[in-house]
Amino acid sequence: MTTINIFQNAKESEKFADGSIIFSKGDPGDCMFGVVEGEVEIVLNDKVIDTLSSGAILGEMGLIDHSPRAASARVKGSAKLVRIDERRFNFLVQQTPFFALQVMRIITARLRKLMAAE
Repeated sequence: MTTINIFQNAKESEKFADGSIIFSKGDPGDCMFGVVEGEVEIVLNDKVIDTLSSGAILGEMGLIDHSPRAASARVKGSAKLVRIDERRFNFLVQQTPFFALQVMRIITARLRKLMAAE
């Protein structure tokens, strides 16, 4: 899976404790997150469907299409994340075009994984 290391040195990261809910299914999709350290579980219908680690992103679908969250995200262990709102996302896409390509590759890989599971 493609990883994004652009957030590794971000100064404005947030720390989350074990079991913290980053967002819940149905919440507004107003930002995405980059995982700097730790692991985050993506949960749908009380089932862990994916575990993300350093270099992963989550919440990108809601940020891009302004739809409610399709799943929940819960910290496994502890984690350090960087919050990316729409303004910062647009800046990153403009300043680092490869970032947009990485996000598209991640979305595509997740879609293919979901389709293969059917």
